[in-house]
Amino acid sequence: MWNERYATPDFVYGTEPNDFLRETAERFIPEGGAVLCLAEGEGRNGVYLASLGFRVTGVDGSSVGLEKAQRLAKERGVEIATVVSDLADFDLGEARWDGIVSSWCHTPPELRKQLHRAVVAALKPGGVLILESYTPKQLEYKTGGPPNAEWMMTLQGLEQELAGLEFLIGEEKLREVNEGKFHGGMSAVVQVVARK
Repeated sequence: MWNERYATPDFVYGTEPNDFLRETAERFIPEGGAVLCLAEGEGRNGVYLASLGFRVTGVDGSSVGLEKAQRLAKERGVEIATVVSDLADFDLGEARWDGIVSSWCHTPPELRKQLHRAVVAALKPGGVLILESYTPKQLEYKTGGPPNAEWMMTLQGLEQELAGLEFLIGEEKLREVNEGKFHGGMSAVVQVVARK
């Protein structure tokens, strides 16, 4: 499905980074650190982080998306590493990352819980997770995201799934999201910055 979605010359979610990531990355991720971008898609977040001097690895199940990510990196004069892998099979490692970015990384609930346990283990001490996701309230807005509430996230659920991290920012809110043709309009989101 994702290879099909990305199989167009356009960048379907745009080429600019997620707004919340732009607001928080330099404030919270240790300077020059190693950052893992989950469900990186066409590369807009990873390329932005690389432009700030972070060492970026993007992982995604779509080879088509990550080919576009490499193209965008080349156009912007930066380098990112990319790994084609299903998140169910990807090894995040132990105490490996200064930052992990999860921007609209919606998965089935069991995989999400497994992934979030792995995120806690994979962050270095002092490392941070920056996450933005749709909440179940997003089903009322229909401006992006999956069609089922179970794949969405709540602050309360994230506090449980990310036990072991200190929440520096944790908020559910409504905000305008305009990212390409699949994220457009008022949206119900949860935003988290959490440190190990």
